[in-house]
Amino acid sequence: MSVMGKIAVKRRAERGTRACMRLREQAIVPGNIYGHKQETVPVMMTAADLLQQLKEGHRVLEVDLEGQHETTIIREIQWDTFGKHLMHVDLLRVDPNEKLTVEVKVELKGTAPGAMGGGILDHEMRTVLIECLAIQIPDSIPVKIGSLEVGQSIHVRELEMPPNCRCLSHAEDVVVQILAKGAQPVLTPTEGPAQPELIKKPAKEGAEEAAGDSKKK
Repeated sequence: MSVMGKIAVKRRAERGTRACMRLREQAIVPGNIYGHKQETVPVMMTAADLLQQLKEGHRVLEVDLEGQHETTIIREIQWDTFGKHLMHVDLLRVDPNEKLTVEVKVELKGTAPGAMGGGILDHEMRTVLIECLAIQIPDSIPVKIGSLEVGQSIHVRELEMPPNCRCLSHAEDVVVQILAKGAQPVLTPTEGPAQPELIKKPAKEGAEEAAGDSKKK
C-alpha cells in the first residue's frame, strides 16, 4: 500500500515556458496543486526532494506549502525526452478518507510453464482501474502465473484485489495469456468505466501552465 510522503513546496511567482526553463536549470521542478474546487496554485520544489519521494514509492504526499499543509496525490509527472530529468508535476488535492479511482500497474509473479515450453507470454493488460482510499492505493496488483499453460489465460475477474480495493476494469478482459506459436492474441475490446471527475484535470485549471511547461525550445 502507498505510504504518505512529505514534501515542502513554494509558490511560483513567475509562470510560462521561459520561467520554468530557468527553474529547471537550477534543479527546481515547477508544478501545480489543483482540485477540490479550490484555486490552482503554481508551485515549485527541488528535483532532489521529488526524486526521493518517487524512489521511496510515495504516490500520496503531504505538501507543506509555506506552512499550509494539504494531502495530495501525484496526478501526472512529465520527464524529458530521455526520461532522466523531471520537467513538471501535477498534484491533486484529496481527502485521505475519500475514495479515488486510479490506474494501478499489473505485476506478473512467477514463471509460466507454458512459456517455458515454447508458448508465447502475452501480457495484454499492463494496468487496471481500481477504486480505493487515497492512503490505500496499492503499488501494484500481483498476478500469479506459475501455473499457466499454453491456451490458458487470467481475466480481470480472477485478480486478487488488496483489502478495501474494488476493481473497475471489465471483468472479462484478458490480463495475461499463453499463446501457442503462430496464434493470434484473443482480444476483448470493451469500454471501461469512465473516470470520475475527482481525478480528471479540469480544463480551465492550469491548462495554460501545463501547455507552456511541456514546450521545449
